[in-house]
Amino acid sequence: MTESASVGNTAEHTSRDTSQVDVSAAHRHTLLTARGAADPGRIDDEVLLHRGLNDAEVSARTDTGLVNIQPEDSSRSLATILRTHILTLFNLVIFLCAVGIIILGRWLDLLFAIAGVANVVIGVVQEYSAKRKLDRIALLHQDAIMVRRNGEHTAINIADAVLDDVVYLRSGDQVPADGLVLASESLDIDESLITGEADPVYKPTDATVLSGTSVVSGNGYFRITGVGHDSHAARLTKRARKFTKAHSELRTALDKVASWITLALIPLIAVVAWGQIKALGGWQQMVEAGTFNSALVATIAGITTMIPQGLALMTTISFALAALTLGSKKVLIQEQPAVEILARVDTVCLDKTGTLTEGVMQFAHAKQLADADPGWRLVLGHIGADPNANNTAAALREPFPQLPELAQTDAIAFASERRWSAFAFGTVEDTQAPVGAWVLGAPESLIDALNVDEPTKTELHTRAEQLSSSGKRTMLLAHSTTPSNTASAKHPWFGEETALPAQLAPIAVVTFEEKVRGDARETLEYFQQQGVELKVISGDSPHTVAAVARQMGWDHPGSGYDARNLPDNIDDMATVMDEHSVFGRVSPDQKEQMVKALQHRDHVVAMTGDGVNDALAVKTADLGIAMGDASAATKAVSRMVLLDSKFSRLPNVLAEGRKVIANMERLAHLFLAKTTYAFLFVLVFSLMAWQYPALPRQMSTADFLFIGLASFILALMPNPRRYVAGFLSRALKFAIPSGIVLVAALWGINWYARVWAGDFSGVLPFESENPSAPLVMEQLQTATFITLTLTGLWLLNVISRPLNWQKVGMLVVLHIVFVLVLVVPLSQWYHHFVLPPTPIILAAVGIAALGAVGIEIIHRIHDARMGLAPDDPRPQG
Repeated sequence: MTESASVGNTAEHTSRDTSQVDVSAAHRHTLLTARGAADPGRIDDEVLLHRGLNDAEVSARTDTGLVNIQPEDSSRSLATILRTHILTLFNLVIFLCAVGIIILGRWLDLLFAIAGVANVVIGVVQEYSAKRKLDRIALLHQDAIMVRRNGEHTAINIADAVLDDVVYLRSGDQVPADGLVLASESLDIDESLITGEADPVYKPTDATVLSGTSVVSGNGYFRITGVGHDSHAARLTKRARKFTKAHSELRTALDKVASWITLALIPLIAVVAWGQIKALGGWQQMVEAGTFNSALVATIAGITTMIPQGLALMTTISFALAALTLGSKKVLIQEQPAVEILARVDTVCLDKTGTLTEGVMQFAHAKQLADADPGWRLVLGHIGADPNANNTAAALREPFPQLPELAQTDAIAFASERRWSAFAFGTVEDTQAPVGAWVLGAPESLIDALNVDEPTKTELHTRAEQLSSSGKRTMLLAHSTTPSNTASAKHPWFGEETALPAQLAPIAVVTFEEKVRGDARETLEYFQQQGVELKVISGDSPHTVAAVARQMGWDHPGSGYDARNLPDNIDDMATVMDEHSVFGRVSPDQKEQMVKALQHRDHVVAMTGDGVNDALAVKTADLGIAMGDASAATKAVSRMVLLDSKFSRLPNVLAEGRKVIANMERLAHLFLAKTTYAFLFVLVFSLMAWQYPALPRQMSTADFLFIGLASFILALMPNPRRYVAGFLSRALKFAIPSGIVLVAALWGINWYARVWAGDFSGVLPFESENPSAPLVMEQLQTATFITLTLTGLWLLNVISRPLNWQKVGMLVVLHIVFVLVLVVPLSQWYHHFVLPPTPIILAAVGIAALGAVGIEIIHRIHDARMGLAPDDPRPQG
């Protein structure tokens, strides 16, 4: 088996074995106490290595719960999803209003509650389907493991392993639990998913291994010392499992409006109730006439009209549709606001390994040092062709496809503590290239053993250091035709002690570099063009991280900042984060703190990651993005998963997010104008002691005509406008004046109708009570509906600009539907519509026209003051 050496700083990496899990008796006692289990008995390691556990010992551990049942962390729980969508102030207000209507038995007036229910259902269904998809993916990756039981190797499921089980590891295996190495044959472990270190760590006997890591080369046995929730990976991700709600500016704005309405409701309900009671003749008259229900329904109608439930529903629908669109592009949205958040992100923190790079090495260059060419290219071809080659050695396959004609006669497997591998071809009697012993390893491990003078050694050291400092993984290929002094029958070239052969001559310096994802450069350029700050954060060497940044065309990555020098103070750390873009030697806790430092400076931060070591930072970021091949824990706490691990998917997400935010801002102008007029409507009519001239069902239909259906269509329109903070402030500056115009129009038609009827008593008779009256309440309600809908349709016209044929067609259809609602008998019965006299109809239309003029003026003034119309796609400021 052949293996490559490590990068120039590997000596440091190897010495930093971070997998220090306490496997002492005290740790075992703590584990058992936490599980409430009795100690099934400690078995001698030599006995375990020979036979493993027997059936009785496995049963004893299973019965006491010492089983490696994995934490269910592949996705968010259903309870978390339900809590996010149901427990909101917005839903509470709608729920209380619905309860009031149900108690009164006015089921036909529950139309307003449909939007609230749909809002919850759509959000829960979309996020739960994402959860199910992640759960299915997690199941596909639960491979069997090989354990030693009853003296034999047995394949079992990960969840069936128990404390003290002896697990056999070989190249490519994932470590299923924490443990202690009992036997090692050049066992090298990749801990990058836990620590961020790119280089493998050698694990001799008595070393510890961690769940979630994987075997790079060699093989060995280890005893399980931590199972399930007690594993290092589970403890590391436990903090990341704490529920935090995604910050959505759209939903925050809705919650803010809901809180304002809630604060206003208590005094407003009192005013409305007083006004409606007075309008209906006072308490005594209400009791005698049985009109108490009408007063309460009118009060609820005013309250529900104030709630921008349509905006909440359209926000949820827009998020859900964006999630469906992105799902077809292999982007899984776990929390709906994730789409919006990326459009607001101004800083993206990128984990190097697995995000910017593919986690494998690629051949960079080979420089021949010797004058003669004794077949070194054939040797490199042989190294790459080895089926057990690690990803670095395998990178030699494509550039060196030739294979030597001579058979391999000796080999020494790579071990990270030795940091070289070796093999030989032919015998000392052969003359055909590439006969002899070949050694490939880290320069610092081989140079001192070379048969060259000191100046040459110094020159080689200097060259290797220069290449390593540039981020290249550097190796030296050396050759000898003289066997080792300790050569034996088993190892005719190297000897039993795996000693280097004598008379080694330097042949070539071979360099490798991390393979950058093919889409990374273009994607990073896109974000830079969009003004998004980029920070590369990695547990690897700062030089290596900076080299990767340069490979991607980064202009000034510098040499990278060593995170071991980061200050603890969050202000000082934030300053360092502002001054540097590339960071190496970053620990998992530091990643989290670095994200917090950026947020401390009011940055909206996205964090990409794939390893368990990224989970805390991914969870802390405003937008956590996990790669498709990330650990289950990291995917579970992220808000978005790139299923095919293609970084180039993010511009699609950004485009969808921009469309959602820009279109929701457009619709917010509409919905908040409705909230404003509804608030003033009930307030003005109550203070004037006029009966509220609308039923909840009538107001719901008016909302549907100039808000509901149109908002759905507008939400789907393309809108590339860049995100600009403060959309609620901008929306209110248009919505409040427009709402005042709407309520003025409604007051105008009610005032005119009462003047025409000569009745300012506050309450008008219903048709069934006095059909001969000049004006009955159903007619006034119909006139109010006409004025409100026509004025609202002009408001929709303004919001929809610039107009195109789709929008014009939409407006025409809505006007036709408006007429049908007024004249179709079934609609008249449902809405309690009675067409008023012609003068009232003409007045309703005329006042609506005046309202349209007022809204047009407000639109033009708002456009001029903002410097940009709400529908303008150009970026502001």
